[in-house]
Amino acid sequence: MGTDVRLDGDARYLLLKVAHERFGRGPGELDEGQLQQARRIVERHLQIEGAVLRSPQALGVVIPPAQVEQAWKQIGERYASPAALQQALHDSGLDGRQVRGLLARELKVEAVLERVCAGLPALSDTDLGLYYFNHPERFLRPPSRQARHILITVNPDYPENIREAALARIEAIAGRLRSKPERFAEQALKHSECPTSLQGGQLGNIRPGMLYPELDACLFALQPGRIGPVVESPLGFHLLLCEAVVPAMQLPLEAVLPHLRETLQQRQRQAHQRRWLESLLQQAPPMENQAHG
Repeated sequence: MGTDVRLDGDARYLLLKVAHERFGRGPGELDEGQLQQARRIVERHLQIEGAVLRSPQALGVVIPPAQVEQAWKQIGERYASPAALQQALHDSGLDGRQVRGLLARELKVEAVLERVCAGLPALSDTDLGLYYFNHPERFLRPPSRQARHILITVNPDYPENIREAALARIEAIAGRLRSKPERFAEQALKHSECPTSLQGGQLGNIRPGMLYPELDACLFALQPGRIGPVVESPLGFHLLLCEAVVPAMQLPLEAVLPHLRETLQQRQRQAHQRRWLESLLQQAPPMENQAHG
């Protein structure tokens, strides 16, 4: 299905962008349902863009050419080669000059939205503290484990790593460690085929979900100082040692304050921009449906 040549340059560029960002393919590769969805997004985007650029806040906003070139470079990096980019533009009825102009327009919209937020008050430490104490569940660090492991990989290209041989090797290591678990780091250094062998198999502080599910289930069932049974993962066979259990704990306000401030300020900015856009669109004149040609 080809791109609709009746679309103007703005709409063709946005359709190309939406098709790749939303569906991972060019407009001509979309099915009818995807194409209609992409066109609706383009139509809404054009409506918002036009209202923003006609607003009083857009007066005097100028985008430096170097910023446009940087945005053009970033687009080029999404394609396998310059030729692939040129082909995609050709298929959408666009060229580099047009796209640079449309990028300047996009960047101006972003700059106007930034300008709209310029007068927002900064969040105080009191604001952040109130949020922290009213949402304690969001600052709970889950329980974790200090762990080490030994890995013997399965690789049919090497006789010592075919599945049966790998399993026999790790079971022999497990047998030695049952009577002398204190040798785990030594055995990891000698036998493990994971880069962590250089640190005696040390995995560090492991939270739920960081390992393969099979390893996760084994590790979080172990008591401190215990070695689990041999566990198989897509990588091969593992032995896990639980060195310590780190209980769940509430992160202190001081530890989360910088990230919390950034998160809440960004949320404040987005809410303010959304209200401003809603007000702007209520005042905007009806717009012809450019995306449907």
